[in-house]
Order: sequence, then C-alpha cells, then structure tokens
Amino acid sequence: MGTKIKRALISVSDKTGLVEFAQGLVRAGVEIISTGGTKKLLQEAGIQVIGISEVTDFPEILGGRVKTLHPRIHSGLLAVRDEKSHQEQLQEHGIEPIDLVVVNLYPFAQTIAKPDVTFADAIENIDIGGPSMLRAAAKNHAYLTVLVDQADYARVLEQIEAEGEVNEETRRQLAAKVFRHTAAYDSLIAQYLSEQVGETSPEKLTITFEKVQDLRYGENPHQQAAFYRYPLDVPGSLAGAEQLHGKELSYNNINDADAALAIVKEYTEPAVVAVKHMNPCGVGIGSTIEEAYDKAYSADPVSIFGGIIAANQVIDQATALKMSEIFLEIIMAPDFTEEALAVLTQKKNIRLIKVGEVKPFTTVHSRYQSINGGLLVQDQDIKAIAKDELQIVTDREPSAEELEQLLFSWKVVKHVKSNAIVLAKDSQTVGVGAGQMNRVGAAKIAIEQAGEKSKGAVLASDAFFPMPDTVEAAAQAGVTAIIQPGGSIKDAESIAEANKHGIAMVFTGVRHFKH
Repeated sequence: MGTKIKRALISVSDKTGLVEFAQGLVRAGVEIISTGGTKKLLQEAGIQVIGISEVTDFPEILGGRVKTLHPRIHSGLLAVRDEKSHQEQLQEHGIEPIDLVVVNLYPFAQTIAKPDVTFADAIENIDIGGPSMLRAAAKNHAYLTVLVDQADYARVLEQIEAEGEVNEETRRQLAAKVFRHTAAYDSLIAQYLSEQVGETSPEKLTITFEKVQDLRYGENPHQQAAFYRYPLDVPGSLAGAEQLHGKELSYNNINDADAALAIVKEYTEPAVVAVKHMNPCGVGIGSTIEEAYDKAYSADPVSIFGGIIAANQVIDQATALKMSEIFLEIIMAPDFTEEALAVLTQKKNIRLIKVGEVKPFTTVHSRYQSINGGLLVQDQDIKAIAKDELQIVTDREPSAEELEQLLFSWKVVKHVKSNAIVLAKDSQTVGVGAGQMNRVGAAKIAIEQAGEKSKGAVLASDAFFPMPDTVEAAAQAGVTAIIQPGGSIKDAESIAEANKHGIAMVFTGVRHFKH
C-alpha cells in the first residue's frame, strides 16, 4: 500500500545532512514545504521551497509558536488515502496530502543542560508543533513516511530514487522510532518539570535513556545486553566517559567499573580502588596516586589480577609503570599523562577510561532496579559520617589514628555486598568479607584474608551485630577498634565483649545494606 512521494514537509532544528537530502528529493521530483530557518537554509542552497504560509494561507504568528498547527497541514497528514469521504473533504477544501515529513525537535535536552539555563528558557524550548506533526504522520504511516533521525536519510532517499516510494516495512520502522523519540522527549520534559516543583515520588514514573552501544552479551554469553545513558551529562560517570584505549567494555566490565567509581568518589585525598565482581578487593589512599595504588595493590595482590581500577587523580608515568606489571581489565581516572599513556597502551586489550573530574557525590540521584514485572526506585546511598557524629559506646575511646582508620573503612564497607565486614590498617584495606548469609561469616573471611595484618587493624560492619560473636572473632584476631551502626537489641552484649578485650567501638546510627 505504498504512496508515491510527491510532497514533503521539512522543519528541523538539527540541520545536519539536510541540504544533501533535500537536493536528492528535488531530483526525484518531490515538492518541498518548509518553515523558518529550515526554509531559509534550503533556499540559500538553491532549493525551491514552498513556505508554510503559502499552504495554510495564514502567517506564522506568536513569534513562531504557531505555524504548522493548522487544518491544512494536519488534514494533509491524517487523511486516509483510500477513504472516499476523506478524499472528498480534501478536495472540497483544496487541501493537498503530504507524503513525507522530516522533523526534529527544539533542543530541550541541550537547553536544560546549560548551567545558567532559566526556567523561562526551558519552557520556550518545549516543541509543540513538531511532536504534533510527527505523531500525526507516524499514526498515518500506512500512507506517509516520517523521519526524525538524519541517520535514516540515506536509506529513505535510496528507496525514493529507486521506486518513488518507501516500502511498508521501512515506514513502520520509522513510525516506531518517531513514537520512541516523542516519548523520550516528553519524558525528559516531565522529569525536568517534576524536579522544578520538588516532586520526588510521582504517580507516573517517566524516565528515558539513550543507547551508547550494543554489548557482545550480558552477564553470561547466552544473555543479550545493551548499554544506555541518561540524556544529560553526569560528571565523573562511566556513561559520559571517554575510552582512550582497548577493546569494548562488556556488561560485567560496566557494572564493575561503576562500582569502582562510586567507591573512589568517597575520598578527597589521592585514592585508588580495585574491584572484582562489584566488590572492592583493595582500597588505598596516600599522599600521591602512586602511593595509593601501592596500597590498593598490596591489600590483595591475588584478587587484583584481572581487576577494575579507579583512581581520583591523574595517572602519571610512575604509577602507570607499576600498573603495567600485572593484567588489569580497566583503569579509570580523571586523565592520564602522555607518558602514562605511552606505557599503558603497550598492552593491547587494557581499557583506559578518561572519566573527567572525580569528586565526592553532592547530588542524590535515583537508582533503578528491575524486578519481574516492575521497577524499584531508591535514592543513591551517598550518606557520609563525620567524626563528631560518631557515638563512642565503650570504656576506651579510639585514638586519633584509629578514628581516621575507622572513617576510612566506613567509606569502603558501604560499597561491599551485605553482609559486609572490612578490616583496614594504615589507610589500606587488609581484609574484605562480602555477601555472606551471616555477619560472623563475613568477619571470618575478612580476618582470614588479613592474616597477621589483622593485628592492630580496625573493623567496619555495614549493619549492627545481632550477637557479640563478631566482636569476639575480631578480638581474637587482634582488631583494636570497631565501627558499626548499632541498634541491635543485643548491643549491650557486644559493648561488653568489646570492653572485655579493650576494643574501642563507635556507633554511626546509619546502616549501609547493599544487595
């Protein structure tokens, strides 16, 4: 049920590739209707164009807000070609049908991404006529071809030049793309306006993401996967990062890399995080990024092999030389010096990712978790704790050094899968127990991994101790100080056990479950 393309309406904000496409249409004998800046551009290129006012017999008014919103336009878009009464009405009112619509919308996303954007500017960049034409044409795609993406210009022009029309399969595909496009456009507007009025839990959740790339597979080779990003820039995120070297990221790479970035953002001092399977295997801070890497590496030199590295400072040559000594999947940093790149790019497959400035989270973003038939939404866990917020509950107070180590370990444990225990010493993790069914089991894993380093170490727990057995295990290992949320009905027993062994213990009043 193809329709010969005789008349096209073109009105675009993004004019990339438009002149060449329009020239092709003219060669194929297509008449072009256009508006505003699009009309001017085409005329300057020597293309004959019919102005929209010539079709509507009505001027563009209200500063361009009303130009295509007219019965002579929308009747030409919505008329059913094989419906006799529709054709009679078009003839009665002297309306000619439109066969091809080429429209893209006011740059709303680009507008609200500007740091100095005003609310008035944002509202003015909400397109009304464009989505109306796109939706009308897409609804009537049995007869019309509708284009919203310049990436489709070539294949549509090829079909028009060859057959004079566009086949049904292509028209249907393009119509589906239009509705995805307008849905995403409206979703971003809805999100923006909801944020402006302080709506945090709307009755309808409208979110939109755009594809970055198809992935080779998901968590396992039999699972399909793709990577999408939020349309607006999120500084210091993997979604907006630049890959400088190495093969494509996998699904698991992206998950692990996001986890590593979240941990390294906890620190303002030079920090390096090594992650395996979304859990940290080594975290270190130092006076330089090289020292921080040394600590992250020595925290667990076995698990770091094949790991994901995130740093919050530029990678220099000295650090790069050490990193190049082992197999690493990914290194992420604000940037790399030329000398560091010269060293690391000698390894063919390693991914080097420039993420821009890495600094602690200041804005709470939503995190989404899909379930079968639904979606869970929660605030990102960026809760921090300061020294003066800690409650000292034991007879012995922690020393100044122990306090520093307790806060260091607390920043790590919140990112370890629950039940989680972290041992730390000298601004370095020495033992990590992750994802266990009971807390003492997680403690035993962390203590075993730490070995002799557990003597004089501190221990962090992501949730309270339901029994004093974790404190007992820590004492036997030589742990000197503990940080935990508190709040158990058996807190008194854990405190008594700590006092028995001279362990200093502090409560945060904050739990950090991570599932």
